[in-house]
Amino acid sequence: MPEDISFLLLPGFSALGFMSAVEPLRVANRFRGDLYRWHILSADGAPVAASNGISLNAEASVETPPPSHTLFVVAGFEPLACYTRALGECLRKLDRVGVTLGGIDTGSFVLAEAGLFRPSHRLTLHWEARSAFHERYASLQASQELFEIDERRITCAGGTASIDMMLDMIARSHGAALASAVSEQFVLGRIRQRSDHQRMEIAARYGVHNPRLIQVIGVMERHMEEPLAPDALAREIGVTRRQLERLFCASLNDTPTHFYLQLRLERARELLQQTDMSITAICVACGFESPSHFSRTYRAKYGASPRHDRSPLRRTLAPTLTQTATQPADPTLAPASTAAQ
Repeated sequence: MPEDISFLLLPGFSALGFMSAVEPLRVANRFRGDLYRWHILSADGAPVAASNGISLNAEASVETPPPSHTLFVVAGFEPLACYTRALGECLRKLDRVGVTLGGIDTGSFVLAEAGLFRPSHRLTLHWEARSAFHERYASLQASQELFEIDERRITCAGGTASIDMMLDMIARSHGAALASAVSEQFVLGRIRQRSDHQRMEIAARYGVHNPRLIQVIGVMERHMEEPLAPDALAREIGVTRRQLERLFCASLNDTPTHFYLQLRLERARELLQQTDMSITAICVACGFESPSHFSRTYRAKYGASPRHDRSPLRRTLAPTLTQTATQPADPTLAPASTAAQ
């Protein structure tokens, strides 16, 4: 019997993440017959638009889905904008009857909000939303892997990582030879493993090759909430402060302090645009000494205050929030650490 896979598309979903998941199934069927059937769902059964404006028709609503082995929630920039108690209950109902649940791109937010992850679950999502996810669901650990397959939960970073996830699933069910044949149809140089990280390595991102410089940038990225002083950064990599400053000047034409500040401001912008955290909470999470200092430095970099750099939806929601950042929005749900299974 073909394996049925449903895709719940939320408004603003990632079209690339969705199509990259469906196309490997289509090609697998081309080679081996009817191995897979796929179904498009929306919250209400109506057409749903992707972040690029293209609208797709839905086969059914999530309340009346066709029987499926697996259901993926496909989301985009604001995964919780359309989250409701009813949607959460539909997902928990599917979980109770044995459906494997997955998230593509930021779909993991929706599963987490519904209380469908345990702290022991391996999960991932798009790297840009990882900080926001951690702030909201502190008991859950999102990896930087391309995809994770674990205990009736399948998650991936979206984009082309959806291809890698589906190739892995095809290999598990029908053998590596079929997965390789499907991969070749997409002109892929190789099938990436889940352990391949989503982002380019630090050396490639910043065009640097000095091992100590790469190491200290990694230290900075891991210490956003409590920034390390220049002397402490230098000790981390076994150099003097003056040597550290020369490294940054020679390779990046910058100072360690200014470079570190830019990293923290970028993290703050991610949290502003992807979470409902208060500006004060974001200020603390990114290591700024006061909201006024944060606002001044943010405006200097981005030309707008933190409040006005939120998306229109976030600006509307932020004043009315009553939840803490680590609690699900639905007050009827148990905390993530006691998620319903």
